Amino acid sequence: MAHFGQDIRGLLVTAGAALLLSWSPTPAAAQSASSSGTFQAPSNPDFMLGRPRASVGVRGGWMVASAKSDIFDFVTEQLTLEKSSFNTPGFGADVSISLKPRLDLVAGIDLSKSTTPSEYRAFVDNRNLPIQQETSLLQTSMFAAVKFAIVPRGRAISRFAWIPAAFVPYVGAGGGVTNYDFKQVGDFVDFSDNRVFTDTFRSHGFAPTALVFAGADIQVYRRISMSIDGRYAWAKAKLSADFIDFEPMDLGGFRFGAGFRYSF
Repeated sequence: MAHFGQDIRGLLVTAGAALLLSWSPTPAAAQSASSSGTFQAPSNPDFMLGRPRASVGVRGGWMVASAKSDIFDFVTEQLTLEKSSFNTPGFGADVSISLKPRLDLVAGIDLSKSTTPSEYRAFVDNRNLPIQQETSLLQTSMFAAVKFAIVPRGRAISRFAWIPAAFVPYVGAGGGVTNYDFKQVGDFVDFSDNRVFTDTFRSHGFAPTALVFAGADIQVYRRISMSIDGRYAWAKAKLSADFIDFEPMDLGGFRFGAGFRYSF
């Protein structure tokens, strides 16, 4: 029995020594690592070599037009349009440059276009057919803004390695210019004599724009994050001579967007 106990203890000591030797680096390997002076990456797979200094992002979204000016009141009263007819999908892209760890300078562009067929609500032609036309509104907004991260974007774990935060909410504000093209093509009624005629009415130009936004960057993998944000813009543009006696056109509205961002 004593023999058996000694055998068990010897076996355990031998196994423990083998395990320790297999876990510990060999002297040659340890000496090589210390003498090379190379940086050893942390085991976290989402680390980056240093804090990102810039990023590019793309997003798709939905534009909800505020449509508060009298030109929208007129077309929705006379034609089978609603203010929601000017709500439309959109696309955006931007570039961010880091000014400070939590502050970025952002420059970008937003595009949207609505196209809606319609007819007069109260008039038909002499064959008792609908008087039809198509109304479109194209907007291209170019902006510059500052973006502030509400929480730190990540943390440094050594002189080289930086781990991005999983969730970073942000707010921002800025301004720019919106190029717009408002067009109606088709048949119309001359209210002076109820005559039906075919024509194109168009107004296009630029309008100064202000915007605020808020959202969050959600880390997906290393340099890639998913961005979700909402932004509200204010812009009013003077209409051309095709639209007489109307006040400036309201080009503002709310945009909700989601997309991806690459940091470098």
